[in-house]
Amino acid sequence: MSPHVALKKIHEVPAQAVLEQPDLWLESEAPWVARNLVAEWPLVRASQNGDHAFLSYLLRFYSGQKVAVFLGEPNIKGRFFYNSDLSGFNFTQLDTSLNQLSGKLEELASVDDAPSLYMGSTNLDHWLPGLSNENALSLPLSDPLASLWLGNRSTVAAHFDYPANIACCVAGRRQFTLFPPEQIENLYVGPWDLTPAGQPVSLVNIKEPDLAQFPLFAEALESASAAELAPGDAIYIPSLWWHQVEALSAVNGLVNFWWTQQAPVFGAPMDAFNHALLSLKQLPPAQRAAWRALFDYYIFSEDASDRSYWPNNREDRTSTMDDTLARKLRSELTNHLRR
Repeated sequence: MSPHVALKKIHEVPAQAVLEQPDLWLESEAPWVARNLVAEWPLVRASQNGDHAFLSYLLRFYSGQKVAVFLGEPNIKGRFFYNSDLSGFNFTQLDTSLNQLSGKLEELASVDDAPSLYMGSTNLDHWLPGLSNENALSLPLSDPLASLWLGNRSTVAAHFDYPANIACCVAGRRQFTLFPPEQIENLYVGPWDLTPAGQPVSLVNIKEPDLAQFPLFAEALESASAAELAPGDAIYIPSLWWHQVEALSAVNGLVNFWWTQQAPVFGAPMDAFNHALLSLKQLPPAQRAAWRALFDYYIFSEDASDRSYWPNNREDRTSTMDDTLARKLRSELTNHLRR
């Protein structure tokens, strides 16, 4: 990190306040940290008895199916990233068992210059059935996807996710560095069609930024905020906020919950983005500007639903969208895309 910039701390909210007013905090437009939100989880208590106790607790639930693990040589210093010309990556991926990964993490825990091991988003219900029953998040999330992240010291480059996210540190310590969505032009995003783990990432090494190569990143730092989590702590990351995650300990574990605030029938915004890349980005500038005006008015304006000048309170797809109309529109889109 640049020695001249002290990052703002992410706002902290008492865990009890989150539990008592979940609707308020789960719809927040800004990130927050709740210390000890999941401190009573058996998984967290196991980690406080040491790495072996933590990993043994996990293995009680393991289904036996192979897990995907990133392996990086010691020279990458835990930063899973691209190679020098963005044609590939500085790590390899292997399929192994959770037993083997756990044993290797324990073996490497006392090694100073250890290779980096990282198991990313691993669905709890599929790979560790029953674990979420004993370690439930007491918040009213809408059909959340719960996942485990496990490894030793690592850095995952700044990226965004569409779903909102509550990430719970269950073992080791983790550093989160966040940037609001509007900082995208200052983050120097890499290719979308070749990504380390599915989402586009910032090409800036946030810990050691090269401001000669990435000068606009200095502005992004002004808007950045950070927090370090201990076992039992949780962080809320709003939809589309960029976040870098550093695992700081020899054995680290995180359980996160992704959820969306929109019913599946309305579709995924990323599909609309990709469709726009296909059908709008290639148009001449004047036509793109015209489409921008339509999007600004019908999609992004808060006043676009006003149809008071229509007789008989008439409405259409541009003013309201219910389940029935959404299904009709999905059918139309599907038919158009097949042509």
